[in-house]
Amino acid sequence: MEKLVISGPTPLKGEVEISGAKNAAVAIIPATILINGVCTIENLPHISDVKLYCEILEHLGAKVKWIGKNTVEIDSRNIHSTTAPLDITRKFRASYYLIGALLGRCGRAEVGSPGGCNLGPRPIDQHIKGFEALGAKVKVGGGSITATCDKLKANSIYLDIVSVGATMNIMIASVLAEGTTTIDNAAKEPHVVDLANFLNTMGADIRGAGTDIIRINGVKELKGNATYSVVPDQIEAGTFMLSAIASKGDILVKNCITKHLEPVIAKILEIGGNVEADEENVHVWWSKRTTKANIKTLPYPGFPTDLQPQMGVCLAISSGTSIINESIWNSRFQYTEELNKMGAKITSSGQQAVFDGVEFLYGAPVYATDLRAGAALIMAGIAANGTTEIYNLNHIDRGYENIEEKFRKLGAKIERVTED
Repeated sequence: MEKLVISGPTPLKGEVEISGAKNAAVAIIPATILINGVCTIENLPHISDVKLYCEILEHLGAKVKWIGKNTVEIDSRNIHSTTAPLDITRKFRASYYLIGALLGRCGRAEVGSPGGCNLGPRPIDQHIKGFEALGAKVKVGGGSITATCDKLKANSIYLDIVSVGATMNIMIASVLAEGTTTIDNAAKEPHVVDLANFLNTMGADIRGAGTDIIRINGVKELKGNATYSVVPDQIEAGTFMLSAIASKGDILVKNCITKHLEPVIAKILEIGGNVEADEENVHVWWSKRTTKANIKTLPYPGFPTDLQPQMGVCLAISSGTSIINESIWNSRFQYTEELNKMGAKITSSGQQAVFDGVEFLYGAPVYATDLRAGAALIMAGIAANGTTEIYNLNHIDRGYENIEEKFRKLGAKIERVTED
C-alpha cells in the first residue's frame, strides 16, 4: 500500500507549471473514435484516467503512440469492437463518454457502469435522455450500459439540470448525426468549450459552446490529420493557488487561463489573500491570517465544486465561522471528517458544512475519500504541525500529474512510500 508522508508546516514558495485539463482530456480522447484518420493531442496530463483511456482505445482497435510524456498520436481508422473492457471502464467516471463516441461511430456501445469518486448519487439519466432523443435505445443493468441505434438523427434536447457530462456526451454523439442538434440548458465549463474546439479542429461544426445553447450541425466525417493542445487545468491551478494561502506561502502559478479562475480569485481576495494576474499567470501570496467567507458551489462561471474541499482547508484555519453550501454533489463533505482528525472544527450536515476556524492543524493519518479531497488533504498536511500520512492515493493519481513532485519543488516535505 502506498501513502504520502508529509512533514509540516511549510510555507510554499516558487513557481509551478499547470498541466493539461483532466476534465477536457477524458472527453477528447474517446472523441477520437469519431475520426477517420490520425490526430495528435498535446498537453495531456500524465494521469491514470488518461492512461486507462488509451488502453481502452487500443482494445477497441485504435493505434495509440506516445510521443513524449504528454503527447499522443491516435489512429482510430480501424475500430473493430464496440464493447469496452468492463473491468477498466468501471474504474473511472468519465468512461461514459465512450457511449456517445461509439454510438456516433458504430451505432452500438457497451460500457461498464461508470466508477470514480463516491460523491453520492451520480445518475446519468440526462445522458440517456440525450441518446434516446437522437434515436438510440439504451439498456442499463448487470453492471453495464448498452446503447444501440440504426442511425443517430438530430434533435432538440433540453437538459433538466446543467450537466457537464451530459452536455459533452450528447455533443460527441451528435457530431456525425443527420441534421442540427440543439442542446438547451447546456453546461458552460471551459472543458465543454475545449471539447468543442477539438472536434471543430477535426472537421465538426459546433457552435455556441460556452453558452447555454449549443448547436451541432452534423457532418459526414471527421478526417483528423491535425494537432490539438488540451486547455490548462483550471482545477489544478486553483488547487495550487489555494495551497499558497493555506500554507502561508507565495506561489506563481504559470500556464493557466486567468479568465477561468475568476471565482477562486474573488474568494481568495475576500478572505484576505493577495492576487496579481495576467492572462497566463497568477501570483498568489499570504500576508496575514485569512478571515471567514461563505461559499456556494455552482456550475461555471460560479465557484467550482472541484475546488470546494481545497477552499475548505483555507476556511478551516481562517478566523471566524464560514459556511459552505454544496449544490452539485450530495457527499462532497466526506473530507471534513478527515480534517477534523487534524484538529479542524467542522460540522457538516447534508449539503452544508460550518467551519469554525482554528489557528493551526496538526498531522494525523487520513484517507483520501475522493480525488479533490485527496488534494485538500495534501494541502492540509503541508500546513499542519507534525507528520501527516495520506492513504488511498489511487484517487489522487486519477487527476493530478506528479502532484508530490510539484509540491516538493515548492518546498514541501512530501514523500511517497510503500508499506506492507
